[in-house]
Amino acid sequence: MSHGLGTARASAELDRRLLEARLTVPRPRAGTVSRAALIDATRASLRRVVAVTAPAGYGKSTLLAQWAAQDDRPVAWVSLDRLDDNPQHLLIALATACAPFLPGQPDLIPAMTGPDVSVLGRGAPRLASALRSSALPFLLLLDDLHVVRSPACHDALGLVIAGIPAGSQLVAASRAEQPHVPRLRASDDVVEIGARDLALDVAGTERVFAASHVPVTREVAAAVTARTEGWPAGVYLASLVARHGGGPPDVPVTGADPYIADYLQRETFRRLPAATRRFLRRTSVLEILSAPLCDAVVDDGTAQRDGTAQRLLRRLEASSMFLVPLDRRRELYRYHALFREFLLGELADAEPGLADTLRVRAADWFEAHGSPEQAVEHLLPTPEHDRCVRLVTGIVMTAFQAGRIATVERWLRALGDDTVAGYPPLAVLAGYVAVYEGRALDAERWGAVADAASHDGETADGTASFDSARAMYRALRCPDGPQRMIDDSRRALAEEPGWGGWRDTALALAGDALLLTGDVAGATRHLEEAVAAALAVGNGDTLVYAAALLAQLDMDHDRWDDAVGRVALALDTVREHRMDDYPTSALGYAAAARLALHLGDVDEAHRRLTQGMRARVFCTYAFPTLAVRVRLQLARASWSTGDVSTVRHLLREVDDVLLHRPTLGALVDEAHDLRAAVGAGARLGVPGSPGAPLTPAELRLLPYLQTHLTIREIAERLFVTRNTASSQVGSIYRKLGVASRSGAVDRATAMGLLGS
Repeated sequence: MSHGLGTARASAELDRRLLEARLTVPRPRAGTVSRAALIDATRASLRRVVAVTAPAGYGKSTLLAQWAAQDDRPVAWVSLDRLDDNPQHLLIALATACAPFLPGQPDLIPAMTGPDVSVLGRGAPRLASALRSSALPFLLLLDDLHVVRSPACHDALGLVIAGIPAGSQLVAASRAEQPHVPRLRASDDVVEIGARDLALDVAGTERVFAASHVPVTREVAAAVTARTEGWPAGVYLASLVARHGGGPPDVPVTGADPYIADYLQRETFRRLPAATRRFLRRTSVLEILSAPLCDAVVDDGTAQRDGTAQRLLRRLEASSMFLVPLDRRRELYRYHALFREFLLGELADAEPGLADTLRVRAADWFEAHGSPEQAVEHLLPTPEHDRCVRLVTGIVMTAFQAGRIATVERWLRALGDDTVAGYPPLAVLAGYVAVYEGRALDAERWGAVADAASHDGETADGTASFDSARAMYRALRCPDGPQRMIDDSRRALAEEPGWGGWRDTALALAGDALLLTGDVAGATRHLEEAVAAALAVGNGDTLVYAAALLAQLDMDHDRWDDAVGRVALALDTVREHRMDDYPTSALGYAAAARLALHLGDVDEAHRRLTQGMRARVFCTYAFPTLAVRVRLQLARASWSTGDVSTVRHLLREVDDVLLHRPTLGALVDEAHDLRAAVGAGARLGVPGSPGAPLTPAELRLLPYLQTHLTIREIAERLFVTRNTASSQVGSIYRKLGVASRSGAVDRATAMGLLGS
């Protein structure tokens, strides 16, 4: 169950400013060579995508900034960083940048959150659809695309690119070849700009020297252009050397020179005062610079933090020392990528071993300023594993509650299984993440780790004790039947205080356990208390879980008016917390479908059934009571609509859950009674017959049919064999009654199985 526990929430204002900086178009440096002709020709091509690909120092960012300045269309800019190598982060950044010219899409940005698997099935299609429906042509600029390397990110980006309408353009700058280009090249839908196009000619070199206030003859300009091979960064460096040296350059520079760092060191960096060099080296560990953060990182405790950084940043910006302002107030900056790489090398040489200390100082600053998530990002590369683990433990459920489950999963992967297992409270939380992502085997593995562990110290997750946390996680998995589930939940109830952030979980699990034994009155009391407790602390998934169970009981006992309020509470919570694809939400959808049928709203019932069938992907035997309840409720609603094929399919899935958890008390009897009522048993029909619902495995594969991945590549993404993927694709076609990928995507979208 997810909880808003632990340390304080990250400072919304600080995080907003950091994101705003990445979405602000940088101003081109004075005197940069105009690329107007290249921009005009590329825009006139009417191609939807422009790929700018060249090594560092070729002015890719400058080209994009100039384009933004001269284009009359609405402009969205995203400076990508390493955190965007995550599909959810990437889509949030893109949606935030595009939102200003997409009116009427108030929930576009929240729609990008959720488990990784829903990014491709829900978030990316939603953003592509919004872009496709834009009333005005627009320009979307992505800088530093090379930092985005994961296949999942490029799968999502491919869907977004497909949504760029005619008249609009996406321009992406990268040091490495862009994965979407070969496909677009084949369809003649891309303009490619490379190093040859960006190299300066003699006139361009003359303009760079003029901007540096260095007189240069045509012959010297031609020599510099030849020596640098037109490499813009090399020309600029040569102009700086000439300016500092009082004359034209006599040091050869080439874009292919492997000793460019030595060149920078000898001719530019060494001319700076020692204090400035120290400042530059130490702040190179930061991706975004602000004066207070720089003061905190550079200061070794021997000097007062007296605003030195503010003066230095302004001075460096004025002297064109590869510093790029990121906001209009001149408070946030970043180093040019080439210069930052050089500075990091200087730091390693001049102060070996200090980089991790500097990152820890940055983490200290972010944590002190209410941004624990930024603190985690700075701690992850350091040896401060214990501190990072405890910090992550304290904010996992806050991020989880906000729909950022993919971020949590990335943290856990970065820490590694051994590190997570070394701190049992975090191992339990890793188990919850696995449950909510539908990874039953991982959930079981973390359960085994927790059961074998001992931990007597304080917990950072907000639970009363590790024993209480472990008992709740074991109750949720119910591996040993109803009585053990009751005992575990009661143990947690005995420890979790009434004001605590986990008491709602213990109450909901206790209510669920009592239902397994037929104690409806006791279950109702616990579930009503769980709703009240969840409302008090803002725990959305517990609220949905308990409210949906109460709605089910209300409908079972003909208290339909009460059920209306419970269902509304569950659905409003799903919407507010962006939990469309959380497993507990499936129970809310199933209750809503049953209620809609009672009220005679067949269309609403079908819509909620589709949502429930889609979210059931995440309902596995790792949370068996939920998995079975969801399927039984969906089956009952489907039976009421006459969809016997779906009922039979869901009953087969119930049997699969019961193979792993055979002792689920009253739920076993409910499944038996429903099977008998619909005359199932031996007449279950053919699993892959037309009209049958898609299985959870098929629903996981379905979003990939939107991409241009081959069957083999889809299989690799899903970690299955090619034959398995091919068989699942064929089954999807049969069930949807289509004969092609595009037909399957269109049909699934119309049914609500893809998109929002």
